[in-house]
Amino acid sequence: MDLKEEIKRIAREVGISKIGFTTADDFDYLEKSLRAAQEEGRSSGFEHKNIEERIRPRLSLASAKTIISIAVAYPNRLPQQPQKTSYRRGRVTPNSWGLDYHYIMQDKLERLAREIEKLTADFEYKGMVDTGVLVDTAVARRAGIGFIGKNGLVISKEYGSYMFLGELVTNLEIEPDQPVDYGCGDCNRCVVACPTDALLGDSTMNARRCLSFQTQDKGMMDLEFRKKIKTVIYGCDICQIACPYNKGISNPPVVEIDPELAQPELIPFLELSNGQFKQKFGQIAMSWRGKNILQRNAIIALANAHDRSAVPKLLEIIDKMQNPIHVATAIWALGQIEKKPNEELIAFIENIQSQDEMIIEEQAAFLKLVKSSHV
Repeated sequence: MDLKEEIKRIAREVGISKIGFTTADDFDYLEKSLRAAQEEGRSSGFEHKNIEERIRPRLSLASAKTIISIAVAYPNRLPQQPQKTSYRRGRVTPNSWGLDYHYIMQDKLERLAREIEKLTADFEYKGMVDTGVLVDTAVARRAGIGFIGKNGLVISKEYGSYMFLGELVTNLEIEPDQPVDYGCGDCNRCVVACPTDALLGDSTMNARRCLSFQTQDKGMMDLEFRKKIKTVIYGCDICQIACPYNKGISNPPVVEIDPELAQPELIPFLELSNGQFKQKFGQIAMSWRGKNILQRNAIIALANAHDRSAVPKLLEIIDKMQNPIHVATAIWALGQIEKKPNEELIAFIENIQSQDEMIIEEQAAFLKLVKSSHV
C-alpha cells in the first residue's frame, strides 16, 4: 500500500480541495519576521503568542515527522443575490459566508485523521486550523499548496487565494512535496490596491492597518479608516480582488450560503438583541466578534451609504444612550449623512449630556462641522 496515495484518495472523498505533505522540521526563517511584527506593534493580537511554539512543530507533537497541509476552496461570488427590500445592505467578506470555516476545517481534518488511523498502527496527530499554533501559510507553502503572495495569503493556480487552510501534524513518515514553482513575479497590484497601505510588499503586513482587522478591533474605529470600509461590516477583500490569480476563479460552495446573512440589511441588523443575533448569525465566522462591534460597523456603513432613512434609527441610538461606542459613532454618522443639518438636529446634538470622552469628542466634531458648513 502506498500510504501517501491512499491519504490523497481519502482527502478527495472528504472534500479537501488540495493536499500537500512536508517535514515537521522547524520554520526557523520565520522567527525574525514574527519577532519584528510583535516588537513593532504590527501583529493583530489574535495570533498565538509563543513564537517558539509557532516555528517548532515538535513542541506541539513530540513524535512529529510529517505535516499534512490541507486547503478547502471557497467561493468569492454569491450563488444567488439576496432579495431586494427597502433597506440598504451591508457586506460580509466571502470567508464568512456559510457555516464558520473553523467547524468545516476541523470536521475535514478529523475525518481525514480517522481514516488514516484505519491504515496505520500507532498513528499520532494534532490538528490545527487558523487559531492553532503553527503558521498555516508557511506550512502550506512548504507543502506545495501554493506560494505566499505579497498580500501574505497562500495562492494556488487552481483556486487563487480563496482557500481555507489547516494541517495535521503527524508521526507518519511520508515523502515530502516540493513548493510550487510560480509566484507574484513583478506584480504589485495588491500592494497598490490596499487603501490603508497595510501591505509592506514582502508578504508581510501591518495587521493593525488592515481593514479586516479594523472591522474586528474593539473601541471606536479611528477616523482614517471609517470611510474606507465603505459598506463592509466584516473583513476586507480588496487585496484578493486585485490579484490576477483570482481572475476567473469560480470555486463551488463548501456549504449552503444564505445571501441574507452574506449581505445583511443594515437597519434591522442594528435592532437585533443578543439572542436574535446568536440565533441568526451564530453559525457564521464573523459571529465570534459579537454583536456590538459589528453593529458599530453597520452604523459606519449606513453613513458611508449616505442612507437618509437611517437618521431616525441613529437618533434613537443616541437618545437611548445604551452603548457609548454606538452613540459616538451615530453622532459621526449623522454628520456624514446630514451635510446641512436643520436647527432641530443641531439642538439635539448640542443637548447631549455625557461624561464619556468618545461621545464628547464626536459631539464637538459634529458641531464644528456644522459651523464650517454654515459659514
